[in-house]
Amino acid sequence: MRRIIVSMNVTLDGFMAGLDGGLDWQFQNWTSDMAESMGDQLSKAGALLLGKNTYNAMAGYWPAIGTCMSLPRDDIAFAAMMNSCPKIVCSNTLTTLNWNNSRLIKGDPHGAILKLKQQPGKDILVYGSSKLVASLTRWCLIDEYRLWVYPVSIGRGIPLFAAKLNLKLVSMRQFPSGVVVLNYAAFQ
Repeated sequence: MRRIIVSMNVTLDGFMAGLDGGLDWQFQNWTSDMAESMGDQLSKAGALLLGKNTYNAMAGYWPAIGTCMSLPRDDIAFAAMMNSCPKIVCSNTLTTLNWNNSRLIKGDPHGAILKLKQQPGKDILVYGSSKLVASLTRWCLIDEYRLWVYPVSIGRGIPLFAAKLNLKLVSMRQFPSGVVVLNYAAFQ
């Protein structure tokens, strides 16, 4: 059985993005050791599960980065992993997916994701995708929350959690930039 892991950058005050969806609060604390850890995480994943908005943003970014030879070798390698990793997109409004290795889930996402979890294979990672994460949480389909907590408060934004949720701390890692990765197991 596959596990679903939400890997999310969040502020100290619990927001995954600004009100406008902005992520500029992440840049000052992002470091190469964090990029290496993120690459290790992605290399162990069997697929990415994404909502429409996150998919569109990533599909507009990663294919171009993968061919940009002026970037550091590590960035190009991560882009190659993002581009080759299977992507499963939940949307009732998208009709075509142009990013390599992408497939669409329409209609009943709960049933389709449950079937994905029941298949053998590597873990499924979820990046961004606030509405999808809220649904997965409500359906009790998330096995682990990997929260990258940044030493930043933005006051208002898109919250990660909208309801009470009991979690169990499994592990943590602190980076020199002040970012702490907290891995929580979800109680099912």
